[in-house]
Amino acid sequence: MKNPAYIVGAFEHPTRKAETKSTAQLHAEVAYGALQDAGLTAADIDGYFCAGDAPGMGGLSMIDYMGLTKLRHYDTTESGGSSYVIHVGHAVEAIIAGKCNVALITLAGRPRAEGMQTGTAVRSAGVGVPDESFELPYGRTIATMHANVAMRHMYEFGTTSEQLAWVKVAASHHAQHNPHAMLPKVVTVEDVVNSPMVADPLHRLDCCVISDGGGALIVARPEIAKSLNRPKVGVKGWGEAYKHQNAGGIDLTYSATKFSGPMAFNKAGVKPADIKYASIYDSFTISVVVQIEDLGFCEKGQGGKFVADGNLISGVGKLPFNTDGGGLCNNHPSNRGGMTKVIEAVRQARGEAHPAVQVKNADLVLANGKGGNLGSRHGCGTVILERE
Repeated sequence: MKNPAYIVGAFEHPTRKAETKSTAQLHAEVAYGALQDAGLTAADIDGYFCAGDAPGMGGLSMIDYMGLTKLRHYDTTESGGSSYVIHVGHAVEAIIAGKCNVALITLAGRPRAEGMQTGTAVRSAGVGVPDESFELPYGRTIATMHANVAMRHMYEFGTTSEQLAWVKVAASHHAQHNPHAMLPKVVTVEDVVNSPMVADPLHRLDCCVISDGGGALIVARPEIAKSLNRPKVGVKGWGEAYKHQNAGGIDLTYSATKFSGPMAFNKAGVKPADIKYASIYDSFTISVVVQIEDLGFCEKGQGGKFVADGNLISGVGKLPFNTDGGGLCNNHPSNRGGMTKVIEAVRQARGEAHPAVQVKNADLVLANGKGGNLGSRHGCGTVILERE
């Protein structure tokens, strides 16, 4: 089967601070935006996908709130920030199985308006969570868990803070062209390494922004996609995988992308060298380095060298990435960046990215998402998209 389903609608909410909007309203607004982009209506949606960012009873609440009265299938798979990349694959599988014809995927949240300390505060997921009593006494935070990975990568492979900084530099070069980006100023390697230390060896500019907003995607059956007056972006390959603590017997230098990436490449029948553009989940600079290695764009341990000297900058490097500025500079809505990774990959495949960062002949693109803590339990999703 060539491309069993197509992304026909994509929309990113323009707000970065939603003080006057509820999370449910943001979900509805991004859904409407994606429907407008596709040229469809709510009555055309018969499949709905969301995750833990949805308020109330999650999918059940949002289905009712948005008036999705024609549903035959819904899926609330929760894998943190990678959920929405994984949902694209689940939507394709549901379409293949005949469970739905047109699937809507939404993400929304307002952590910035709520003043949430996302990466640096010790937070509990609730009473009864099995890992909490073993890890919280040691002050586990999202930032420190990613810092563990960065420190180990430096120890094992000689990766440097300056190399990690190049990820931020590349993102900032792209963000300057995005009118909605939270950090549109171009930064240097020196700016990054001289910014305050958050969790050794990660500096403040190694960390993503905290933003409100959201996004939505619509995945449709081939016959429906062909009937719409929109560029055809097929879902050519997809994969999902998970990684856990394994009672402490864990190698910190790789992510679950080591498994989700090959799944997607095998389905698509392509290899890393064929990819023209990549959206890589960038909650921290180290996240990008590890995922690039695990996706096969370079050998394990060579990620620091690969990202250095502008190699991720569109029009300059071998692997243009996150041309909207990514989570490091543009936005990280609801602390879950997977949705925006797919949206920018769709823009690139359609040729709709900003002209200053649009990749030439971006007919084969990739989006990769990570949810959870890179240094402990997390899930990763990979999708490969093809412009026809």
